[in-house]
Amino acid sequence: MSEASMNTPNRREFVAASTVAGVGLLSGGVFAAGNETIRIGLIGCGGRGSGAAVNALNADPNVKLVAMGDAFPDRLESSLAGFLKKGKLKDKIDVPAERRFTGFDAYKNVIANSDVVLLCTPPHFRPMHLKAAIEAGKHVFCEKPVAVDASGVRSVMETARLAKQKNLALCSGFCYRYEFAKREWVKRIHDGVIGDVTAMQVNYNTGPLWWNREKKDWKPEQYSSMEYQMRNWYYYTWLSGDHLVEQHCHNIDKACWIMNSYPVAATGLGGRQLRTDEKYGNIFDHHSVIFEYENGARVFSFCRQMPGCSSGVSDIVFGTKGIGENQEFTEGYPRLKPNSGSAWKFTDPNSDMYDQEHVELFASIRKGSPINDGESAARSTLMAIMGRTATYTGQRVTWDFMNKSKLVLAPTAYDMAAQVPAELAKVAIPGKTALV
Repeated sequence: MSEASMNTPNRREFVAASTVAGVGLLSGGVFAAGNETIRIGLIGCGGRGSGAAVNALNADPNVKLVAMGDAFPDRLESSLAGFLKKGKLKDKIDVPAERRFTGFDAYKNVIANSDVVLLCTPPHFRPMHLKAAIEAGKHVFCEKPVAVDASGVRSVMETARLAKQKNLALCSGFCYRYEFAKREWVKRIHDGVIGDVTAMQVNYNTGPLWWNREKKDWKPEQYSSMEYQMRNWYYYTWLSGDHLVEQHCHNIDKACWIMNSYPVAATGLGGRQLRTDEKYGNIFDHHSVIFEYENGARVFSFCRQMPGCSSGVSDIVFGTKGIGENQEFTEGYPRLKPNSGSAWKFTDPNSDMYDQEHVELFASIRKGSPINDGESAARSTLMAIMGRTATYTGQRVTWDFMNKSKLVLAPTAYDMAAQVPAELAKVAIPGKTALV
């Protein structure tokens, strides 16, 4: 079940890569060299999508945002207005009315007008958008997670293989793999500084997130369940995957990276202690999962979205010869504490991981050796879905089962005026919700 460690070039190589002006394959057989402009298209104009577009525009001197798409016109226009206020980036924005697309099919037109596509919609749409972009011969930045169910993961795996065949980039939004500090930390762990890894504790505990019904002008009773759920997508498992999959997947991905393998089984518990009102969709507000590995190792996973509780995002690695610690937003981390010898902490200049993933994406395209994170992103997503499946059902779930799971979280049609099938908004009940 293991995979080779991720290639982690050093900082000098990153700097060199970021200034590459060589020849690389772009869509349709067009080559980018020297000052040739790469056209960017944004699909999904919410906060993360708008942020990703800024990161992409900062990453290469010769890129331009030329197309945008979103389910909602108001969201697209708000995002575009924000870009046009950003001073030095203003000259890199060229999105006239005829290249602003809305509705469920907007992605098709954005793809047609772009060389590199940024996929930043709710995660439910990631597999279909990724497949369309790669089949059209376009390079992709694909936000995490890459799916909300195992069938979507399998689709992404197939598309990742197609991207390799077509020599197209597929850069994932698992951004910690693009941070210099995390790369050095993981490299030293893999080099054996703290011995063999026997366990990890990964945490993503926060307060509650946004909810559109709190806006004074928002009257959900005037809209279909499809529009209400789309505007509040985070709270519906079919759209977000639940916060264990959408948010905590970052820690899960770091566990996959460090363990360099995937669990054989998972058990867990979770529920909705505070999100008791149906207006908060059907996701849980807390999850706790134990992932079991073939060699006896364990990953202990905890995530919570509740007000008034302690918060923190951290990863603790337990080895036979010491421990590794990574605490977000705390100076001096990540660090390693071997049982003998000197402790280590990262002190070199760090990268902005959100910018760096785009720097390396565009450098790889121009160099002609495009990044492909598709398979690792898909497997990390599947591990997170495995954890959710364990908490939703209350059952012990195996990796083999997840690879074969037939669950499909999708409506019968994508129509903003339609009503979403009630089953998709049903709250899971451990012990009663079936394994599918």
